[in-house]
Amino acid sequence: MTTLNLTTRIKAPQKTVFDAARNIDIHQQSASPSKEKAIAGVTTGLINLNETVTWRGKHFGFYLTHKSRITEMQFYDYFVDEMEEGKFKSFKHEHLFEKENDFTIMTDKLQYETPFGLFGKLFDYFFLKKHLTNFLLERNKTLKIVSEKQL
Repeated sequence: MTTLNLTTRIKAPQKTVFDAARNIDIHQQSASPSKEKAIAGVTTGLINLNETVTWRGKHFGFYLTHKSRITEMQFYDYFVDEMEEGKFKSFKHEHLFEKENDFTIMTDKLQYETPFGLFGKLFDYFFLKKHLTNFLLERNKTLKIVSEKQL
């Protein structure tokens, strides 16, 4: 299992950042390099507990789909999305939000497993981990810009 931990400091209220992070439209904006679109479930606006979204995007030259469900949510501290259908063996993304003075500290903890045994582990080591890290960094950059503009 691979775990990615990223922390982003955003000068905006915790509620603003929390809502931006679960906003389907903002996610699509941040994922424009992969042409990622919400094609089923919640396809616009805010996603909530027990709701699903199915994404379709181009990664490594292939169009892939990924269906996830919000399995936990505590306003405005955290939410968790977990894969229901997709190419991973498992995929769990925890989103945590903490207030620190005039900032919100947003932490992403992404845990995933690749299929295909040794081949999957090698693919993860050489390509996937960096790809997912860059994907999250781009997403978090967009969340920071959008959230800080709302002040």
